[in-house]
Amino acid sequence: MMKKGLFGFLAKVNKVLLPSYSKKRLDLSRASKLQLAIIGWRYYVTTNALG
Repeated sequence: MMKKGLFGFLAKVNKVLLPSYSKKRLDLSRASKLQLAIIGWRYYVTTNALG
């Protein structure tokens, strides 16, 4: 239960601080390493917040 709450908080922080590349229609084949790392981090946090 504590883990889900922590990841829920991180998901809210990510939404505010990190850019949303889906809204910018970023092509993943042209994404930089930093952009891919941000996408991966957001995916990791979101899946843990939901699960």
